[in-house]
Amino acid sequence: MSIVGQDLDAAGGARFPFGSDEDPRGDLRFVTLPGLVDYAVREYGNDIAVVDGLDDPDHTARLTFAELGEAVAEAARGFLALGVARGDRVALWAPNCLEWIVAALGVTSVGGVVVTLNTRFKGAEAAYIISNAQAKVLCTVEGFLGADYPAQLIGEDVGPLSTIVMLKGSASTLPHGVAAITWHDVLAGGARVLDEDLAAARAAVAPTDMADIIFTSGTTGKPKGVVTSHAQTLRTFATWANLVGLRHGDRYLIVNPFFHTFGYKSGLLASLMAGATMYPVAVFDVGLVSRYLVDEQISVLPGPPTLFQSLLTGEDPATTMASLRLVVTGAALVPVELVKTLQDDLGVETVLTAYGLTESTGVVTMCRQGDAPEVIAKTSGRAIPNVEVRIVDKDNIEVPRGEAGEVVLRGYNVLLEYFANEAATKETIDDQGFLHTGDIAVMDDAGNIIITDRLKDMYVVGGFNAYPAEIEAQLRQHAGIAQVAVIGVPDERMGEVGCAYVVAASAPCDELGKELLAYAATNLANYKVPRYLVFIDALPLNASGKVLKRELRVQFAAGTDPVVTK
Repeated sequence: MSIVGQDLDAAGGARFPFGSDEDPRGDLRFVTLPGLVDYAVREYGNDIAVVDGLDDPDHTARLTFAELGEAVAEAARGFLALGVARGDRVALWAPNCLEWIVAALGVTSVGGVVVTLNTRFKGAEAAYIISNAQAKVLCTVEGFLGADYPAQLIGEDVGPLSTIVMLKGSASTLPHGVAAITWHDVLAGGARVLDEDLAAARAAVAPTDMADIIFTSGTTGKPKGVVTSHAQTLRTFATWANLVGLRHGDRYLIVNPFFHTFGYKSGLLASLMAGATMYPVAVFDVGLVSRYLVDEQISVLPGPPTLFQSLLTGEDPATTMASLRLVVTGAALVPVELVKTLQDDLGVETVLTAYGLTESTGVVTMCRQGDAPEVIAKTSGRAIPNVEVRIVDKDNIEVPRGEAGEVVLRGYNVLLEYFANEAATKETIDDQGFLHTGDIAVMDDAGNIIITDRLKDMYVVGGFNAYPAEIEAQLRQHAGIAQVAVIGVPDERMGEVGCAYVVAASAPCDELGKELLAYAATNLANYKVPRYLVFIDALPLNASGKVLKRELRVQFAAGTDPVVTK
């Protein structure tokens, strides 16, 4: 039997007015991102909205919601002057920071579409997304983690990209035919945009317009752009904020990256709804995050289980985490003891887990406040309100409770489409409107789902999704590899890491193994680089020639093969 999440209004739990893409009040402020900014300014104007740059006390910025609204309007003018119009795609390749927030909200305020880029991407990975999304503008920074992002795009196909906006720093080396402009100059250029032109651009934004394209890899190895609308995004994360109990005045440390739904939507957008103060963090560092938690009395900290395990092994975690009242985790197996430690030993008021994917606007199921620690740790919770979740067999027939099958869902949170990829859209959403997730789970009698396997073989490295097909496609370009299969294997610190099983093109040796891992590190984001490499005479195949990755997992666990490590 499928389960439909209970309606929040019926349960008396809805607090934020972003509940429908057909708001009966006919007021678009409730169903577009520029409307969300207006709402936050009106409701929370003089409260602190963003605190940025805590690692540099001399340059720490603290903006109220009113000041943030002014900064967003200034950015919106700048993008209009730059030629960004409704429906134009603007890519953001930068870490969590105030400039990311202002740029993203400025883009969407004039009807532009945000395209997020992973800060760990190499040039070819970023260029593929920029080109596929047909982005005309890229907003980026200078020198994050030593990377020169514009220089990495040299020689790559970047499609119609014509302008790189340097949110921080300047660009000295650019791809052919692409111009650079500083963030200061973008804002200065916006001064010539008339008030009525800005107002017209904001008013033209419709609830059903695409708000963003967030790319996720699939079994083909080629990333696909997930398109979601303003209304979908706001409704989903109003629901998220309601269910987790996000409050006005919360101090929210956003460690999850903005390029991911978890950071952008459940972090930035949910904070605007609730009136929570945002503390964007560019890179997770235990020492710095511990200091922020204490100095700023942080009350909300979502993240993968590895983040909390790192904090718990630090110095005096009871003092470090004393101010926390809300923790949201997921994306990997969650130890029951972690939940109990946070709740019982450290006094965290609410600890919840959830399950979602980019194609579901980030959320499918959630645990609820008051659930037992075993439910929170061992399940991914129940369907969110007004979303239907089923577990089906290979023939798309629903299976009884307690039996394993694929998770499918139907509701307002299902992606509009894969951008410019009609075939993939039809393959993923069936003729009944159900999104097929590719994840295997069982549903208990209470409607909670327990994820047991992944049809698509995705694994999660410290909170980042890694897709074997994409990694394999890159590795196969090396002349030393005849065949390769990548699996996720357990890791105490990261949850899971990659292991590549390689059939070598010539005699295998440790030197070749290290060369292959170095090649991977040069061409793949660091979380995608396999931690282990195993040479094998032949990959195990089934009758149709598909690699039996389950056998490889068993083989790795047995530890019988010589392994080259990263």
